[in-house]
Amino acid sequence: MNADLKRGERAQTRLGRTVRATVATAVAASSRHTERHRRTNWLRDVILGGQDGLVNILGIVLGVIAAGGSNTILLATGFAAAVTESISMGAVGYTSTISDRDHYQAVRGRERAEIDAQPDAERDALRTVYAAKGFTGQLLEQVVDTLTANRDRWLATVLDDVLHLQPVATRDAMRSSVVITGATLLGHLIPLVPFLVLARTPAVVVAIGLSALVLFGVGAYSAITLVSDWRRSGLKMLAIGLGAAAIGFAIAHAFPSGA
Repeated sequence: MNADLKRGERAQTRLGRTVRATVATAVAASSRHTERHRRTNWLRDVILGGQDGLVNILGIVLGVIAAGGSNTILLATGFAAAVTESISMGAVGYTSTISDRDHYQAVRGRERAEIDAQPDAERDALRTVYAAKGFTGQLLEQVVDTLTANRDRWLATVLDDVLHLQPVATRDAMRSSVVITGATLLGHLIPLVPFLVLARTPAVVVAIGLSALVLFGVGAYSAITLVSDWRRSGLKMLAIGLGAAAIGFAIAHAFPSGA
């Protein structure tokens, strides 16, 4: 009987170690997921602002040239657009992130209320999720018991592992706003700077060439960061950016000069 008891204790100990290791792995994976999410958001903000600024101003530059505008008009229009759109894009980034924060808080409050009001149903829902991940039998019950033993951990597990939502702080909204504003302004300056130091014809060539290189580089870098084909992503970004600028040029060219 003592031998059976010892074997049972060893088995329980092994199970306990397995459960602890499983929960620790889940927590670590959740942390990595949060970190990847933040890095992805940072990259998204840079691409959103930079690409929008570059494509927008390149279209304006080509449009002014097609319409026969002088360099003074081109630079005045370009820098005015750079400042106003950078501020506008930063404001959009801020309000969008604040909206994400409010959504997270609303869902968090709802889920907390459901856990308090219907704990058994919420445990069953969590059990179903982890069963789908391959956990079965006593190990599944131990994992669910461990995760639901603490209400805060339970709630965090539901939000992160089940609903795939991440907390958003007000400082994240400020960060997003600053990054998008800066990236948009930088994107605007890339096609404009050549016109400050070069004659119009070489400035156009340099502006288009720089814009093409930056668009391809941003697309390639995002693909490398997100594990994709950098050549395809770079060419896609290049085609979208220059295509949009070409449309601006065509529209301006349709109007007679001096109209």
